[in-house]
Amino acid sequence: MKFRPIKDGRQEAALFARRAVVGFLVILILLGVLGVRFWYLQVSQHDEFQARSDANRILTRPLAPARGLIYDRNGVLLAENVAAFRLEVIPEQVADMDALLHDLQDTIGVSDDDIARFKALVKSKRSYQSVPLRLKLSEEDIAQFSVNRWRFPGVDVVPYLTRFYPKGAGFGHLVGYVGRIDAADVERLDASLYAGTTHAGKTGIERSYEALLHGQPGYELVEVNADRRPLRVIDRVAPTPGKNLYLTVDARIQEAGEAAFEGRAGASVAIDPRNGEVLAMISVPSFDPNLFVNGISQADYKALLDNPDKPLLDRALRGSYVPGSTVKPFLAAAGLELGLRTPADTILSTGEFFIPGQTRGYRDVRAGGHGRVDLVQSLAQSVNTYYYSLALDMGIDKLSDSMAKFGFGQPTGIDLVGESAGVLPSRDWKRERMNQAWYPGETVIAGIGQGFWVVTPMQLAHGVATLAAAGVSRQPHLLRATQDGIGDAPVAMATPAAGPSFFRNPANFDAVREGMIAVVNGPTGTARTMGDGFPFLIAGKSGTAERFSRTNEVWQHISQVAIERHQVLFEAFTPADSPRIAAIVALEAGRGGGRDAAPIVRKMMDAWLLDQAQAQVQAPEPGKQAGNR
Repeated sequence: MKFRPIKDGRQEAALFARRAVVGFLVILILLGVLGVRFWYLQVSQHDEFQARSDANRILTRPLAPARGLIYDRNGVLLAENVAAFRLEVIPEQVADMDALLHDLQDTIGVSDDDIARFKALVKSKRSYQSVPLRLKLSEEDIAQFSVNRWRFPGVDVVPYLTRFYPKGAGFGHLVGYVGRIDAADVERLDASLYAGTTHAGKTGIERSYEALLHGQPGYELVEVNADRRPLRVIDRVAPTPGKNLYLTVDARIQEAGEAAFEGRAGASVAIDPRNGEVLAMISVPSFDPNLFVNGISQADYKALLDNPDKPLLDRALRGSYVPGSTVKPFLAAAGLELGLRTPADTILSTGEFFIPGQTRGYRDVRAGGHGRVDLVQSLAQSVNTYYYSLALDMGIDKLSDSMAKFGFGQPTGIDLVGESAGVLPSRDWKRERMNQAWYPGETVIAGIGQGFWVVTPMQLAHGVATLAAAGVSRQPHLLRATQDGIGDAPVAMATPAAGPSFFRNPANFDAVREGMIAVVNGPTGTARTMGDGFPFLIAGKSGTAERFSRTNEVWQHISQVAIERHQVLFEAFTPADSPRIAAIVALEAGRGGGRDAAPIVRKMMDAWLLDQAQAQVQAPEPGKQAGNR
């Protein structure tokens, strides 16, 4: 028989008490840890978690600045901002992006091009940032989306300012255009300055002066609900608009020149020799920059690319032209300055020039020659023999060095992106390009602006402006003044410093100028009717460069048609005794510089003369300019 032990109540009570104390202490410790944790979260880390909370409740929304306006020198509006609406998407709020884009295509007709641009832009943005999908919605599009808005979380219609160019193709190359920011733009632009901005300058003035036109972004703090829909604006810092720009160009001269081209391919540039201000810069044909602002369609872009006249090529800045006889005044000036000729020296033109010891002849313009001519008549009649002989006496090294002082063979430095340098013939150029020696016959041909010569219209205009200013070079430029806002006084830009004069002897310039005056006003001049009825003396020079080869008198290919036979040019400045405008015209096909290009220069000078009669050329008074932001 077994006996059960008798329970010890006091012992059990003591054990329970000990366990209760231990349990109580554990609870106190845990409560202490919890209290410390609460203190850490609520007090020590208050600012951090408050910020996190606000981030869920308060949205920082960037505000894009209004882009600066662009005017011509007289306040004619060339680029403005107009109100529009666009469709934007916040990627982090979209569960299935492909499905959403497909539904939007069916709802408001988002195009494949829009989607491709959107996907490319999403890669450069943070997921919480709004990304534009389709620009410039119509009222019908907005209404259609509003009815179906509940189906598209993270998608909204947003008002914005879009760029508009009231002059269209007339200033397409010069002013340029803005376009959607792409991957290449992201690389060159400061991301902190472009939050909320969808467009940036792509070409022309819009590209060159992007920093001035863009402005500084602002922001606003917006309280949102759980669906990220705005409830109220808590705070707002307004953006700083970009500066308005006043260009040196005169819209009337530009439009008069472009109309005079009558659709013929070519370019023209006009410069004020006194300060280097570009008064006109024309490239024909051109394009409508408004097509590019919100994304050009594939059909429109293909039409521009397939056009044989290449409307996207800025001929004034990058066109390649053989200058022909337009280089003769510069060679005449160099011959005088080098002491190789005097104004009174004469040479006999028999119709053909021979290098001593060679049997190949270099023909003059007139069969049988021009007889004995001096410097003035060599320019008036464009006598090749005079310049064959002068170039040979000068040698290619001195010829190249002298022409470089007028800016040939190098960019002018105008404030635009993408200027070409042209080609100034020289020994070094040929050796580097072809690894060949230089021959005397190439020097002879260089004397009449042919052979390896290539100039851009801007380059040639700069050279003529330098010559017109008695050999003083001033860098061409397009920005005349900036303005902080409508009503503020425009602030004039500093005029680039002038270089040293090419002419050590002023009488040498007088002799060249007299010859150029004879081109327009003399009885034997190649453009002798160009100045009829004009109140000032015009000094000029024609140029005609063969576009196609010939054997004897038989022209090859389509050059059998006279009007397509040559590249034709004309350069001029007026008033001849105190030049205020120097202009050149280059046509890609024509019969002669004096016949086809000179009338275009005259039309531009007529427009310039009208401006002189109406008012002094100056920036408009505050508040008088056309258009507004």
